[in-house]
Amino acid sequence: MVLRVNIDQIEPATRDWICKIQIIEIGRPRESLDKKCTFQNLILEDEEQCQIKAVMYSDEIKQYAATLKLLNTYLISTAKVKLSTASYGKPIHKFYWILDKETVIEQIKASHAVEKALPLPTKLNITSFDRIPHLMVDSTAEIDILAIVLRCGPQKNAGRSHHRCREITLCDNQRNQFLFTLWEDFGEIEGHEIASKIATEADLLVILGRSIGISTYQGLSLQTRYNSTVRVNPNYPQALALLNWAKENKTLLLHSPSEKTSTSSSITPMIVTPAGQQLISIAKISSAPSMGLLYVEAEMAILDEFQDFCVLECSGCKQKKRTKDRKDFECPKCNRTTSLVPRCSFQIDLIDNTATTTASISAELGENLLSMTAEDIFDMTYTKRQSLSLHHVHEMLSNKTFEIQLRKSSWSSSNTTNATLSILSYKENNILHTALLIGLVRR
Repeated sequence: MVLRVNIDQIEPATRDWICKIQIIEIGRPRESLDKKCTFQNLILEDEEQCQIKAVMYSDEIKQYAATLKLLNTYLISTAKVKLSTASYGKPIHKFYWILDKETVIEQIKASHAVEKALPLPTKLNITSFDRIPHLMVDSTAEIDILAIVLRCGPQKNAGRSHHRCREITLCDNQRNQFLFTLWEDFGEIEGHEIASKIATEADLLVILGRSIGISTYQGLSLQTRYNSTVRVNPNYPQALALLNWAKENKTLLLHSPSEKTSTSSSITPMIVTPAGQQLISIAKISSAPSMGLLYVEAEMAILDEFQDFCVLECSGCKQKKRTKDRKDFECPKCNRTTSLVPRCSFQIDLIDNTATTTASISAELGENLLSMTAEDIFDMTYTKRQSLSLHHVHEMLSNKTFEIQLRKSSWSSSNTTNATLSILSYKENNILHTALLIGLVRR
């Protein structure tokens, strides 16, 4: 007897089961990192709105291409059930399904005598923009976002490895903005779709991004990951409500103060500081919560001119390495041979009338402050073994105060608790300085 069950009732040992689901997301077919196979991810939702990832491989992708469509309803029987891992982000369920040749899939059409198609989905696990700065930035952190697209840049080469990308500016209904980088084929395919719609349609767009990474590329920003999906104007009531809000506030959004900070054709990534956010003194940082965002008003200075100004990290997982040898190596986290690339990272001193503290500044935020790329810094300090000339930086920072957005992180070792501060963005004289610091980058 076949057992009619929902997703949560199905385990690897479950036999002869059937489940009614709707496909709520379909990723594009992608080549595995080890180049050994092609796979395609889907997200399925049952009658109880429980969700699970499903995977198809090369032959099945072709076999089911004409059958499996977004938002259609199906009866699926006896897919392979496997335990999820966190290798490529946080799983949405403790198990995932493999749809193979032995899986039985029946589409529920409008003419079906017994079964009815499931209604359009409404469940979203969205992370709001104001929560993002409080989340940990690491190689596996992934979130889902729903946002308005304000601007879309052209395809370009960027980052420390000069990968192809397209940068877009996103906004929520509180007018908080984030830079969203579409890397490689996401920029070419989804980015092209977004750019085309912006050029031809009168209304602003809304996108739903799943499995999106949080990055320190150009300050705190968002970026596509290997398993990300990006859908334009998705058919969800939350998306429709946001789209209607964008229509009503289009003039305000496109002429907001944030847009005026750009002095070139580049898109200025940013985090808009929440209105009324309280500034604290540097002396009070030590008594602030062990993790989270802080805002201070202080002078900035590089007092240690002999520190390291860049590190090497894996080009895949971004894990920092202590070596200065750039030869290829076997990365245990990426499980493949990969290269080391330089990343700008150094310490900067923050000074107010109560105390002095040190914070780290990194990636393009640090590169632009030094007016040098990470490659240039590595070449000068490690290849040529020359010191950096910081005279122009001292002049730029001299006698100026900044409103600085910091992330405080902490960890424990033995009986000691350690805390670090990282600069996410800063303002000087009412001008928002973020990762690009337009006009200072010399490439």
